[in-house]
Amino acid sequence: MTAKVNVQYVGFEAKALGREYHFIVRQALDETSEFILTIGNEAFGSRRVRFQDAAEICSLRLHRELACFENHPPDSHYRISETDLDDYRSSHATKAWGYPFKPKVTREV
Repeated sequence: MTAKVNVQYVGFEAKALGREYHFIVRQALDETSEFILTIGNEAFGSRRVRFQDAAEICSLRLHRELACFENHPPDSHYRISETDLDDYRSSHATKAWGYPFKPKVTREV
C-alpha cells in the first residue's frame, strides 16, 4: 500500500525552449521532493496546449509517475510528450451541446 502524498503546484518559469512547471511532493515524516515538468514552446505555439491547462497536464503526469513508482519516481525532471498532450485532449474534449430544452408542443384546440 502506498502512503498518501500531497502534491503542491509552486509555479512556472518561462525558459527559451519551454515552460518549466514546479511541484513539491510532501510525504509522511516530513519527506519532501521537488519535481519539474517541462512543456515545449511548440506545444503552445501550435495551440495543442492552452496556457491555463498546462499545470493540470503536468500534475496528471506527475501523479502517474508517483503511482507507478510507489511515490518515489527515479527522476525529478520530466518532459511532457505528445502522448501526454493527446491523452489530456481526448479526455477533456468538449462535448457537443444539444438543445437544452424540449421545444414547446403547440396544441390545437
